[in-house]
Amino acid sequence: MSLGSYQAQHFLWSVDEARPGGAVATITLNRPDRKNPLTFDSYAELRDLFRTLAEDDEIKVVVVTGAGGNFSSGGDVMEIIGPLTKMTMPDLLRFTTMTGDLVKAMRACPQPIIAAVDGVCVGAGAIIAMASDLRYGTPESKVAFLFTRVGLAGCDMGACSILPRIIGQGRASELLYTGRSMDGAEAERWGFYNALATPDEVLDTASTMARRLAEGPTFAHGVTKKMLHQEWSMGVDEAIDAEAQAQAICMATKDFQRAYEAFAEKRKPEFKGD
Repeated sequence: MSLGSYQAQHFLWSVDEARPGGAVATITLNRPDRKNPLTFDSYAELRDLFRTLAEDDEIKVVVVTGAGGNFSSGGDVMEIIGPLTKMTMPDLLRFTTMTGDLVKAMRACPQPIIAAVDGVCVGAGAIIAMASDLRYGTPESKVAFLFTRVGLAGCDMGACSILPRIIGQGRASELLYTGRSMDGAEAERWGFYNALATPDEVLDTASTMARRLAEGPTFAHGVTKKMLHQEWSMGVDEAIDAEAQAQAICMATKDFQRAYEAFAEKRKPEFKGD
């Protein structure tokens, strides 16, 4: 199946199919007048889209960005936070489980996800950037896990598990306890961003990397992503055994054969993800 013709309801969705190796999709959070907040519906649609991407044969990489110079201001105060204060515990748990399922879907979909971050990137917006595989930001961007500012714990949507693995336990602890913002330079220095670009160039930087990955051995990229995620809970010996199995599977692909033939013929391989 292919999501090339998918019609998104709560964000923008576009697919660049005019590239060798496979298509690159771009998700644009698109409520720029309010800095692209998330709603109950946009959470659910994003979750469902990332789940469906696992079955897509054409889209090889996904870029996530925001419209109007901001990434996302997180959960909409009036449309989410207000109603949450009136919910019963079962309804609250259904909501928090659903938002966590978005991160699970992002980590489980085989396509690499690249976040292009400018401006405000806070709350659930920071979580979406965190849950991506690569992140490119701007010096002007502000990243904050600000749950504590509204009386909530920092342990939201996997933050206490994923963020320390990106920037380290002590740094993550500070951000999750205080809710303070990281500017772009600090986020890059701490390893949250892979690199910085100007606001005019950050989406192009992310898209260039996306096209580079899409032209590579995309089946193998999916295996790499899976192992990066699964090995968090493995011992070293388990991880080595799991990687032996994963690599043997990759050695049985046509892309592996193509790479050998290209090397022998002194040319660049053309990968097809099979």
